[in-house]
Amino acid sequence: MTESWATFGADLHLELSAGRGLRAGLAEALREAARGGRLAPGTRLPSSRSLAADLGIARNTVAEAYAELVAEGWLTARQGSGTRVAERARPRRPASAAGAPRVSRPARRGPSYSLVPGSPDLGSFPRAAWLSAARRALTDAPNDAFGYGADGRGRAELREALAGYLARARGVYADPERIVLCAGFVHGLKLLAGVLRERRVRDIAVEGYSLDIHRDVLTGAGLRTRPLRVDEAGARTADLAAGVGAVLLTPAHQFPTGAALTPARRTAAVDWARTTGGLILEDDYDGEFRYDRQQVGALQGLDPDRVVYLGTASKSLAPGLRMGWMVVPPGVLDEVVAAKGRPDWTSSALDQLTLAEFIRSGAYDRHVRGMRLRYRRRRDALVEAVGDRVAVSGIAAGLHAVLDLPPGTERALLQAASWQDLALTGLSRFRHPEADMPPRDALVVGYGTPSDSAWTPTLTALAATLP
Repeated sequence: MTESWATFGADLHLELSAGRGLRAGLAEALREAARGGRLAPGTRLPSSRSLAADLGIARNTVAEAYAELVAEGWLTARQGSGTRVAERARPRRPASAAGAPRVSRPARRGPSYSLVPGSPDLGSFPRAAWLSAARRALTDAPNDAFGYGADGRGRAELREALAGYLARARGVYADPERIVLCAGFVHGLKLLAGVLRERRVRDIAVEGYSLDIHRDVLTGAGLRTRPLRVDEAGARTADLAAGVGAVLLTPAHQFPTGAALTPARRTAAVDWARTTGGLILEDDYDGEFRYDRQQVGALQGLDPDRVVYLGTASKSLAPGLRMGWMVVPPGVLDEVVAAKGRPDWTSSALDQLTLAEFIRSGAYDRHVRGMRLRYRRRRDALVEAVGDRVAVSGIAAGLHAVLDLPPGTERALLQAASWQDLALTGLSRFRHPEADMPPRDALVVGYGTPSDSAWTPTLTALAATLP
């Protein structure tokens, strides 16, 4: 007899052996399922009537098989509780492991404390407010939201909400028709890298200090990354060459040094793009978090036709949402949408509707303001704890700070941190291999990463690490 299915709240898959009687074959299939662990102890089986109907056999045959297994101890049967797999039935050990000595190995774990940059405080995710927004979004969701999604740009509701927010909070010219939703910054960068390659771009400029994962995405698309020197005024955009087809910048808060790109260098970047026909890829990864200075608007506002603006919810909410967006110039829009493809395979429509409702209701602004205050307090505590021992920079914005060290000491400090069970990252980790810049020893401290309960002991561990 071939495979069959039976249903009692959950599907039951049985393989009945050919050449055996129906009762014996059913009993052996159930016995094997319990013995092998496919039917866990306590699992309730379908009624004899339901299973018989699904298998196309007599009800008495099923009842007799159940009775046999109850007698053997594989099953239990109680009035009102139905027939269940006996609690003492346990999965058998694999034959290869039988008789082999058991070796107890301690579970591997990471450091007790972490100040690695790049993550917000995940424990501060606004669960209650997000759940409320999700309920409202689900209640009001149109039927087509449960389909495959015909528009490769993403849900119009979120694109409209983002257009208003980005214009108001970041100074972005954001027509909803030019917004393309993606599953985070790396996804957006992959799409753009593919578009540049199709345009026969060979070289793209990047900041001399930058994330290697971003550089890897670009080189993986066949592009060569050419580093720009970075100093206290940000990337030296005046050095952009005519042979470069695009540049990736973090103008509002250079990652990782924390510098803000000066107005003169912003103008130089836009002038280069207009003169050469190049594209500027703007990574506005933490634009919402400013502490000691007026908001620094997006570079995109200077020339929406030459700048692709990229933002995400990874720092403001959580990276696990996999929610990002691009504001794309008209001349590139069709190519980006084609690269992403139709329908929209990458982001859940319901998550998009939830974020749209979260923004429209004002919950997003309230959350960002609250987190801005929380992170500023952490930054102040960090400066107070270590500021008399090392120079601290890059602290006017964002979720990380740079601690400058005496020349030649970065590696030793990272080793000392490991003795304190503290995860730290050195500035050299972000240096482009071909960067023409003087060496700089420093630590990049992500003060958004620890939970509230871990913040004080983490700060203590950092203080104990420094000379």
